[in-house]
Amino acid sequence: MKKFSKILVVFLMVVTSVLSFAKEKLYVGTNAEFPPFEYLEKGEFVGFDMDLIKAVGNKIGMEVVIKDMSFDGLIPALEANKVDIVIAGMTSSDERKMAVNFSTPYYTANQVIILNEDNNNIKSFDDLQGKLVGVMLGFTGDVVVSEMSDVKTKKYNASYASIMELQNKKIDAVVLDSETALNYIKNNKGIKLAEGKGELEEYAIAISKKNTELLEKINLAIKELKEDGTYDTLLKKYM
Repeated sequence: MKKFSKILVVFLMVVTSVLSFAKEKLYVGTNAEFPPFEYLEKGEFVGFDMDLIKAVGNKIGMEVVIKDMSFDGLIPALEANKVDIVIAGMTSSDERKMAVNFSTPYYTANQVIILNEDNNNIKSFDDLQGKLVGVMLGFTGDVVVSEMSDVKTKKYNASYASIMELQNKKIDAVVLDSETALNYIKNNKGIKLAEGKGELEEYAIAISKKNTELLEKINLAIKELKEDGTYDTLLKKYM
């Protein structure tokens, strides 16, 4: 009996030790259709946002688990507690702030217009009137262009699909976030940026309004990553 008790004590000590080192999971919603921020490469989630949130996870002592879904389903998933946070090149707009909290901004971008190289008629957003414009469903460009009068939109779930249709001249232009647009122009011949740009917007991490403690931890982690040079290293890697 005494021997059994010793074995039980040792077993409980081992279990306690393992549990103490096990990290709590941080479920992260994203839309892996947005290079260079988040995309799939050989079945792995990669990109600026992906590396950033993994670094944040290390700072706050949590294991990051990525869940890929449609962009317009991210906020609903967060509200339904299917994910803990969202990082997806998401603009911290006033409308979204009504539903969720946002971290301190981690990147500044703006909306730009992508054209075929032989298109010299579109120079600014005003020139989109009467045109068929590709936008990503739920993205800022979708909101901006949809509010413009006399502009027809075609909405896509994946940005590369809009670029393909632009190259095939099935649409007149694509409105997309600047860094992603530059990435497509770099890797695809025959397309260019229009001269005009939209207003600046800030990307931030979305968090449930009920989880203010997690918000504070993430804000502190972002601050520390900027101070220790990790953030700048990621910028140089992807931008």
